Amino acid sequence: MSRPQPPPRNVAGTWAILVAAGSGSRLGGDHPKAFVGLGGRPLLAESLERLDLSDWIDALVVSAPPEWEEPTILLAEELVASKVASVVTGGATRAESVRNALAEVPDDALVVVVHDAARPLVDDAILERVLGGLAEGVDGVVPGLPLRDTIKRVERSVVVETIRREELVAVQTPQAFLAERLRAAYAGDLTGATDCASLIERAGGRIGVVAGDPRLTKVTTADDLALVEGLLAEPEP
Repeated sequence: MSRPQPPPRNVAGTWAILVAAGSGSRLGGDHPKAFVGLGGRPLLAESLERLDLSDWIDALVVSAPPEWEEPTILLAEELVASKVASVVTGGATRAESVRNALAEVPDDALVVVVHDAARPLVDDAILERVLGGLAEGVDGVVPGLPLRDTIKRVERSVVVETIRREELVAVQTPQAFLAERLRAAYAGDLTGATDCASLIERAGGRIGVVAGDPRLTKVTTADDLALVEGLLAEPEP
């Protein structure tokens, strides 16, 4: 479902896909996750407004929860989010939601940033890092945080290996990709895709890693929502 006006600015530049189609079943309530309350407005509003105001983003496509396309469009209009080019219906999986949105990104787009609305505190600093990382000759860039806990691989309730945590990171969004490589990855089998980067890796592409942001907490449970509420009330670093 498209908005009535075309996207302003440089449509051949950097497009963002905002994935907001999750059900939010672990949060409870009658609304999908994107429309639970955060700071007195829908959770989706925070990341949508931040991406729309960012100078790093030229245009946006939102993947909305099924049957919530119209409320998503109305929210974008309420926020005067002028970069929103279209709102599409999300799929049964995250990967399908991204593919639906990617179909709305024009062929001449150079870069696509994919971000989850469940991580509402996205800011220009993290966008600059992932987009800047593309200059290093990679196909995509993800933000990652070092792991604090000891990680063990387990089979049938028995530890079979202790994994060096120095070699591991916890990956977040936003993730940035060369548009043509992302399209090629999503033209194939989406089975088992945990994020966009995993599809490009599967196709033999190279993914760079930059420093993540501890404030980019993913909202999955009510406790996560309370944590993000607290972070939202703090001054931006």
